[in-house]
Amino acid sequence: MRQHFRLGFFVLAATALLAGCGALPGSGPLATDVASQQSPQGVLGGYVLVEVDERVASINASQPRESLKRVFTTGRPAPDLRIGVSDSVVVTIWEAAAGGLFSASPEDRGISAGSRTATIPEQVVARDGTIQVPYAGRLRVAGLRPADVEQEIVQALDHKAIQPQVVVTISKNLSNTVAVGGEVTNGSRVPLTTKGDRILDVIAAAGGIRVPASDAFIQLTRGRRTVSVAYNAILAHPEENIYTMPGDDLTVVRDPQTFTAFGGTGRNAQVPFDAAGITLEEAIAKAGGLLDYRADPAGIFLLRFEPTKLVAQLMPSRDLPSQGDLVPVVYQLNLRDANSFFLARSFPVRDKDILYVANSASDPVQKFLGMVGNITAPVISGAAVYGAVK
Repeated sequence: MRQHFRLGFFVLAATALLAGCGALPGSGPLATDVASQQSPQGVLGGYVLVEVDERVASINASQPRESLKRVFTTGRPAPDLRIGVSDSVVVTIWEAAAGGLFSASPEDRGISAGSRTATIPEQVVARDGTIQVPYAGRLRVAGLRPADVEQEIVQALDHKAIQPQVVVTISKNLSNTVAVGGEVTNGSRVPLTTKGDRILDVIAAAGGIRVPASDAFIQLTRGRRTVSVAYNAILAHPEENIYTMPGDDLTVVRDPQTFTAFGGTGRNAQVPFDAAGITLEEAIAKAGGLLDYRADPAGIFLLRFEPTKLVAQLMPSRDLPSQGDLVPVVYQLNLRDANSFFLARSFPVRDKDILYVANSASDPVQKFLGMVGNITAPVISGAAVYGAVK
């Protein structure tokens, strides 16, 4: 009688659990669910599923990245620095013989006889772009090189001074500067030199960055255009370390790059790149790899929004659901195929991507058997104890 009771209890428990198998807890849809729930052909809305193969991986890897060189095309230093409003200049004038306008005499100037030079005190270029030079009047210097100003002063003093020679020096260079701010040690206006200064030169002059290199982005604003490039990308691609120009604004921004991992991975979390860029292979590894007892190797999914033009390349004959100029795309990688490991190494992961590893089809059965074991174990133990006592 007791045996029939126990058997009936097990049958009832199993029936109840099988009936509720669809309600068993899970981390997300199975691979078959993801494939079946994509937008049908000709129906807008939802997402599209793209299987990663050699063609898809090649198209993604060849997409243009943000580039300072491509946008600003500055492969050479700026021309000679020019004097600007608010700069400070010093003018020194020589004459060929004593007795001229700028020649010194002991009784007049209290300095050694024979001195034929005079230095005009430092002066700031006025808003109208001029400076004052004795006996030459106000001269417009803004926009000119120091050598050009020297010639103008010589011409203005012709027939007044004795064969004058002039040297103009920019003592405080405020117009030929780059403003550096953000995550740098000493934000300031960095004066440019005549040899030409590249982006990394200017950042070094501001004390360098104060955040991890993997989190730093360099934002360059020139005129009305702004481009942001990863700091590590400039280090990896020296051609991106372009020459700066007077009036540029450089901002170092901290923007940690991350992706989110869900499903049958060893780590369900927001995972930082800790690099200039990572591939799908590296993302899976950073997420802890696949769990042997849960993960479906054929159900590796990467979710992101892609530009409509890119998706049209990937799926030229398909009607595309869209959200503005973006299309929700789910990339599927089948790691049961050994070639997919090489594809994963060349497939780039982008900031804020979602990596989802589907559970295997056997996972619900394993969960069911585990639940059955949890329910029946106390009954079996109790029956064994009862039998032993009797």
